[in-house]
Amino acid sequence: MNKDYELVLLAAGHGRRMRSSKNKILLPLLNKPVIEYPLSVFLKDKNCSHIILVVKEDEVELINELLRQEKMLSEKMITIAIGGTERQHSVYSGLLKLKNKNSGIVMIHDGARPFIEQAAIQQLFEEVQKNGAAILGVPAKDTIKAVYPDHTVKVTLPRSELWQIQTPQAFESSIVLQAHEKARKDHFLGTDDASLVERIAKEILVVEGSYDNIKITTPEDMVTGKAILLHREQQKK
Repeated sequence: MNKDYELVLLAAGHGRRMRSSKNKILLPLLNKPVIEYPLSVFLKDKNCSHIILVVKEDEVELINELLRQEKMLSEKMITIAIGGTERQHSVYSGLLKLKNKNSGIVMIHDGARPFIEQAAIQQLFEEVQKNGAAILGVPAKDTIKAVYPDHTVKVTLPRSELWQIQTPQAFESSIVLQAHEKARKDHFLGTDDASLVERIAKEILVVEGSYDNIKITTPEDMVTGKAILLHREQQKK
């Protein structure tokens, strides 16, 4: 059993859907940059031995300054990797910086998901050690329909089988590296890392997460994010 894991934390996104000229992970959420929230959670996790922070090349100094200001550099080993044009390329760039590529465990998390909680990380870590691949998700609340390009309905999908998949996604390092290398060879672009692992016929366990674990993508998500933070503050009182 592994006593620790490495983390690839993705922070090389853009602000297109946020309608912002600034990287969304640097936008302030109740006076702290979005990226600071997930970083703080993983820095406090005793099982997280190494964080690989994947950033845009022109934001390396900005990110390093943020880490220095928040005194994060001395707490745990943090390695900087340069992101690519697509999320998948950014993940691969991070995976190449792993200390243990052969027998380790890696979690991959979106820096734009600031509300990940320690309990979910712990459960994911336990399950990946048993299964080799485990991801977070929540059952779909809405009815989901497959729709043609002309916006007419193709079919209604069975909601009982549908889950909204989140991050972190956790894998044995060798498995996810193999999956990424096959995808590169095949010129396949997936929407998440699990979709690449599925292509090498590896069983993936879904661990039920929280509906709070949203991804900050649009301006409306910032409003929801503030509400989640304020609710958490009220619960502590």
